[in-house]
Amino acid sequence: MESKSAHDELVDAQQQPRPAAKALFAHLLSLDPSALAARRQAAEAAILAMGITFTVYTEAGNIDRAWPLDIIPRILSRREWERIEAGLKQRLRALNLFIDDLYNAQRIISDGVFPCEVLEGSHNFRPACMGIHPPFGVWTHICGSDLVRDRDGTVYVLEDNLRVPSGVSYMLENRRIMKRLFPELFQGCRVLPVDDYTSRLYDTMAALSPPNWGAPRSGGADARHLQLRLL
Repeated sequence: MESKSAHDELVDAQQQPRPAAKALFAHLLSLDPSALAARRQAAEAAILAMGITFTVYTEAGNIDRAWPLDIIPRILSRREWERIEAGLKQRLRALNLFIDDLYNAQRIISDGVFPCEVLEGSHNFRPACMGIHPPFGVWTHICGSDLVRDRDGTVYVLEDNLRVPSGVSYMLENRRIMKRLFPELFQGCRVLPVDDYTSRLYDTMAALSPPNWGAPRSGGADARHLQLRLL
């Protein structure tokens, strides 16, 4: 029976490695504690050198802090990830349908599902967008969904960031650092790559750009190069 404490991604209630984490568990056991500590220090040094920070808005002065990185990675099986991926795609489709309905038929309001006063009190609602039908019905082209795992192991969406999903930049840097710290794990395990993210982002934005305008550009810079600078 699972413990009622927080879900442990690495081991189960009997302190045995979870199926997807067996290779990682064995590798960690083979490392000397001092070697593991040295890799943690190397990660912290790399983060400081690259200036990777996040802002704590709840503190006075909006303090920037160094990005915390746990060098013990979370391992998901491909089967579990594919289920999560399918759910996220379904969720993003629902979000786009929701936004499209609010700017057009507003059936969700007439059906009593969404309170009219919530929309009227929204500072983010743009009346000028009423009646607009964007290409492919896509209003939010990029979505950053924060995932959390409950104590029973179920994965839930904590929130969706549709305006500035900047968290992806942390994910890309995390992966780069982890590949430097544990190259042997990436050689011995079939880890799904994330290196093509910027290319996929470019292709997404290019597909949505107005036709016959040539290659998408921003501020005189090629969009693909602009992405790399931003990320």
